[in-house]
Amino acid sequence: MTLAAQSSAVPSFRTRPSRSSWAAWGCAGLIAAVLVLIPAASPRADAHDVAVLRVLDKITARVSILNAPLHQVMQFGTLEIVARACDKRPPEETPESAAFLEIWEIRPGKPVKSVFTGWMFASTPGLSALEHPIYDLWVLDCVSKSDSAADSASGGNEP
Repeated sequence: MTLAAQSSAVPSFRTRPSRSSWAAWGCAGLIAAVLVLIPAASPRADAHDVAVLRVLDKITARVSILNAPLHQVMQFGTLEIVARACDKRPPEETPESAAFLEIWEIRPGKPVKSVFTGWMFASTPGLSALEHPIYDLWVLDCVSKSDSAADSASGGNEP
């Protein structure tokens, strides 16, 4: 093998990074800095411990308001509803309440069926809605237990 053939078989390594390498590292650093700073700059939603839900029974046309404490099973007709989280934006921000709900349908003699799991938003109820032939359900608000108790005492559970 000649010397020229041997030198072409050995890969050449650069001793200093190329301009494109520096640009890639610069972009990666900029992206990392932005991702770290954005959550710190934006206000966070306040967590509350009661989700205020409106439920419509389409058969009887009965509309009810449920105050659903987090992690407690609430019953409405054949539905079992559990609110796992409820967040509300601070008053100085655009109004928005969102609740993470798990909803099951319980019918005698049939297996339990999960009919909804996910976030529901008060401002856009159609964005992630409960698809059910008998019931409609949407989030109205997120409140603290003390607010919910005062509302219940004043008769706020029915419209």
